[in-house]
Amino acid sequence: MPTYEYLCENCGYKFEQFQSITAKSLRKCPKCGKKELKRLIGMGAGVIFKGPGFYQTDYRSESYKKAEKSEKDTSDTERKEPEKKGEDKKSKEKTKKEKKDKKKSA
Repeated sequence: MPTYEYLCENCGYKFEQFQSITAKSLRKCPKCGKKELKRLIGMGAGVIFKGPGFYQTDYRSESYKKAEKSEKDTSDTERKEPEKKGEDKKSKEKTKKEKKDKKKSA
């Protein structure tokens, strides 16, 4: 529900009223009692976006961010392990070839 600004043209009293959009505008001034109120055109409340983006995930709690980071770290290490195993096999093959070459040259 929006907040509307009103101004009494009789006494100059200015105030804000929290009302439904469908509610009729006020007519009677709460200060002087005369029917001289006019609803003012206000700036309204703009939408404020904080942070680098406009997605709900940008505003996650710290516990959620920590859990997400730990999951990401776990998946990264799982991806790296097969590469290391492959590298170990290659290095073992190289050392076997080097040993064979040394035996042939000796």
